[in-house]
Amino acid sequence: MTLKRAIGKLHLWLGLASGLVVFILGITGCILVFEYDLRDLIYKDRYFIEQENKPRLPVQQMISIGEQAMGHGLKATAVRIYEAGNRTAAIYVYKENPRGWNYFDAIDAEYTVFVNPYNGRVQHVENTKFEFFRLMVMLHYDLLMESIGKQVIGWSTVIFIVLLISGLILWWPKNKAAAKQRFAFRWKDTTKWKRKNYDLHNILGFYALIAALIIGLTGLVWAFKWFDHSLQWLANGGSATPEEKTYHSDSLAVKKPGVLDMVVADMRKRSPNELYAVSIPQTAKEAIYAYSQTESVGYKWTSLYYDRNTGANLYTQYYSERVAGDKLRSMNYYIHTGAILNMPGKILAFIVSFICAGLPVTGFYIWIGRKNKKKAKRPVHLHRRINTS
Repeated sequence: MTLKRAIGKLHLWLGLASGLVVFILGITGCILVFEYDLRDLIYKDRYFIEQENKPRLPVQQMISIGEQAMGHGLKATAVRIYEAGNRTAAIYVYKENPRGWNYFDAIDAEYTVFVNPYNGRVQHVENTKFEFFRLMVMLHYDLLMESIGKQVIGWSTVIFIVLLISGLILWWPKNKAAAKQRFAFRWKDTTKWKRKNYDLHNILGFYALIAALIIGLTGLVWAFKWFDHSLQWLANGGSATPEEKTYHSDSLAVKKPGVLDMVVADMRKRSPNELYAVSIPQTAKEAIYAYSQTESVGYKWTSLYYDRNTGANLYTQYYSERVAGDKLRSMNYYIHTGAILNMPGKILAFIVSFICAGLPVTGFYIWIGRKNKKKAKRPVHLHRRINTS
């Protein structure tokens, strides 16, 4: 068996093994590329309001309104405040079940309540656990199967990267005459569907190769910690990214009223931005974790910690202060979805994701076609019928 034939066999069986997962990743990836654009369009009534010329309600009051709207005795775990006057505040609750083996069992409750910050009106109560884009994210991340699905996704992505490389070797033309059909579609009226399908697989796969490799490699960052740490190690020039220190609140301190408003006010001074996200501690020692973020350049966020009782700032880290590996990790989502290049990058990522979803389909039909062709070449044995009557 020649080397190229062996690579062809490897390409075939790896493709059959991972094809369904790659198809799911490609289709969900097409949707998630434009997730936030679609959210703003579809959920306009819950995200946006008429701006009013009056002070906003205290953060704690909006949280109380959100908790009451959720019901079931649920307590908020985070709140998002937008600087823009036409945006609602979002009160968020997340309650997990560590024993759950799948997405639906692992989350006991997940809600987001959108509150008008001027009058406290509840715009919408979203059962985020079953929200469409949330389900698409988790299907893309772990097939809705938690740790088992995450491993399946991770190793299927590794296989997909091997398929891209092996596919390039198989695509590589032997001579100039063969190269003519490898770079462009040269279909005639008489060209059969099998040839068209073969060209779709080879030509589109070739042009999507580089972007598909980038999408695959950035996907591995979420799948495997060792890959994430290795990539950061390389970006740092051979050193690990320092682990973020854990901060604690002074449990003996007297709790001041309006701490969360103090936190948001301090964030506006330290790091003026479009979005302020604040966690709500669930234990006495837990500190408030918060971040401020510009939505258009979302990876350049500022991380902050505050004492839950006094509102004192315990730690602030700006994007510019991070090491190269940490910066790269922050950018990973935006590289993966093409958002790093704004709308042109998203369109490119959408096209490449669509092509990637189609590769297992066209590859499967190539295999079926060759299988049927082999069957047709087998000699037909004619058996004479003996009449015993």
